[in-house]
Amino acid sequence: MKAVILAGGKASKLVPFSATRPIPMLRLAGRTLFDNSIDLLKKSGINDIFVVIEHQKEKLIRRIGEHLNNGLNLHYIEQGESKGIGDAIMKVKNKISPGEYFLLIYGDTVTAANIFSKIQQSFHSFKCPVASICLPPSNQDFGNVFLNAHMKITKIIEKPKGNDLGNYVLSGAYILPESIFKTLESTGGSMEKALKKLVDNEGLMASMWEDEWLDIVYPWEILTANKILMDSWENSCIAKSAVLESNVTIQGTVRIEDDVVVKAGAILEGPCSIGRGSYIGNNALIRSYTSLGHECSVGYGVELKNCVVLDNSHIGRLSFIGDSVLGEQVDVGAGVMTVNRAIDWESIKVKSGKKSIDTGMPKLGAFIGDNVVIGAGNTIQPGTVIPPGKILPACYSVKNR
Repeated sequence: MKAVILAGGKASKLVPFSATRPIPMLRLAGRTLFDNSIDLLKKSGINDIFVVIEHQKEKLIRRIGEHLNNGLNLHYIEQGESKGIGDAIMKVKNKISPGEYFLLIYGDTVTAANIFSKIQQSFHSFKCPVASICLPPSNQDFGNVFLNAHMKITKIIEKPKGNDLGNYVLSGAYILPESIFKTLESTGGSMEKALKKLVDNEGLMASMWEDEWLDIVYPWEILTANKILMDSWENSCIAKSAVLESNVTIQGTVRIEDDVVVKAGAILEGPCSIGRGSYIGNNALIRSYTSLGHECSVGYGVELKNCVVLDNSHIGRLSFIGDSVLGEQVDVGAGVMTVNRAIDWESIKVKSGKKSIDTGMPKLGAFIGDNVVIGAGNTIQPGTVIPPGKILPACYSVKNR
């Protein structure tokens, strides 16, 4: 069976991180979402993979090229002007043979186990089109699904309103027939209408996914996705080339990649991940659910707590970064503090576009885009979003006159 990964969307609600990368290139728990999907596909027996790309496509093209010697038949297809999911699917029309079924997946979803193996099992059982469904914490932002007693989908509501909500939602994985292209053409490229036609005519069965699942929509959900992936780890892994000096403390499950240096007195509390070539300074504290990218540096006495730090970022001595996400090539000066709770313990609100969204989370730090420079001594309020390339001058209490 062939697989199609949809990876061309702009994900406008995920700024500042979606502004400078396709979402599948986010590195969580030590690897990109794209690499995680490819690994799960390989483990489920699928080697023929087509990736539909567009937004910030150069980064995905590079990564696809790096996978070509891994025993995969991996290709990318450019979507061009983005006209939605249906249009993206139509780009692979000539890659699927008449009568053939294919696996369609979204590139921004995260699961704790192999959802692709599960949906293939369901397909072999039902021998007809299948959609993966799950029970999320909230079902208002996703296509709601209604079932009968035989796991047949009877109704899909793509944008539910009011009390018209089902218990289950579509979880971003489908096994579809080649005839879906003709159906999409008849609906003007609307995936929503095409799925409803499939439900009414040929039929669409449900594959129940009962493990952890997340479709990353907002920046703070990057932290949730990171936790889902780390909670699935069973073993620690420390590269032979990593250097851990005396009096380094390791607790729990950790993954430390090649050429990492951890200086004396540092404490690593798992689960956490330290990327290739990174440096952890003396007496630094790396707390649970921290993912540090490649070639990062963490200065003396720094505390990192439940945060995702992408590649080539640097955090100056005696700083605290908590419940936050830092982009690539972020330069944080000494003594910077990300405040991660309100004084009254009210849930943190984050500005998304012109809206202020209540995250429902009592602890949440900052979301800092690529190439941001934060001068020494700054205090960053909870829920702050800093766009890519922003420079914040050092915060001095006494100026040199």
